[in-house]
Amino acid sequence: MPTFLPGLELSRRFYTEAVRPLLEDAAPDIPHSAARIGSGSEVLGYDTPRSADHEWGPRLQLFLRPHDVPRHAGRIRHHLAEHLPKTFHGHPTHDCVEVTHTTAWFTSTLGFDPTHDITAADWLTTPTQLLAEVTAGAVFHDGLHELGPLRHNLRWYPRDVWLHTLARQWNRISQEEAFVGRCGEVGDELGSATAAADLTRTLMRLCLLMDRRYPPYNKWLGTAFSRTTAGHRLIPVLTAALSATDWHTREKHLAYAYEAVAGIHNQLNLTDRVDPATRPYHSRPFRVLHAERFTRALTARITDRTLRELPGEKGVESTYEG
Repeated sequence: MPTFLPGLELSRRFYTEAVRPLLEDAAPDIPHSAARIGSGSEVLGYDTPRSADHEWGPRLQLFLRPHDVPRHAGRIRHHLAEHLPKTFHGHPTHDCVEVTHTTAWFTSTLGFDPTHDITAADWLTTPTQLLAEVTAGAVFHDGLHELGPLRHNLRWYPRDVWLHTLARQWNRISQEEAFVGRCGEVGDELGSATAAADLTRTLMRLCLLMDRRYPPYNKWLGTAFSRTTAGHRLIPVLTAALSATDWHTREKHLAYAYEAVAGIHNQLNLTDRVDPATRPYHSRPFRVLHAERFTRALTARITDRTLRELPGEKGVESTYEG
């Protein structure tokens, strides 16, 4: 088997060796930028040889100035279609170059125009998967001097939005953390395990957000989590919680995870210190963190009144299922 060439490197070579020379012939005076961003496991750096079995290969976006798209995009597409090799490193090149302009592409991808002021509503209604896709990948050439600033502006949430996003994840934990014990107490181990799985997913997302990384959708959530600050420490713990066959064992492992993630929160110094110790759930014999304490602490630090007063269950949540 030939050595696997990651998709980003394949696309970089495709641009440098095949596309750019043709652009110099067909449109030498038209500035452009070229990148591989957007959907695709290779953009996030998660592709493997298995990825090559569908929608994978040498691909890129070619960005022109807005007024150059109606004038020259058709001619450029035709020239590339006529002169690009039919395959590149063994992969077909048909329809592998998207010719567009930055405002159109980013607005279509994100649902808002990031070349203008980005509002809190823009941030809060955009799935984290999409934000990951437009800020990851690679820029091969930025002759328009636009992609760098745009991606820089999108690289992470403004502080108040970040605080709200973190508060929302803690609130999700608060709403479900007692269910592991309560379901188990009535003999519903399946319900307890389901609650533990939901809590594990939320903890993983929370760790990514605390690391200032946009959580990807479920297929890559574990891969992304393994690369967080807490990943090496918590993967064995969360795996044990998910594989436990009784709620007492499940709850014990989750309690350890709660305290570890609470400790990471305190290290960020986003709020006053919050006691990271778990405790009983009121008068019931379930071990919980009472994670709403972290929600309150984060919300208190939000300076934007409108954002601060949003209900705790609203906010950023990745619903992308691509």
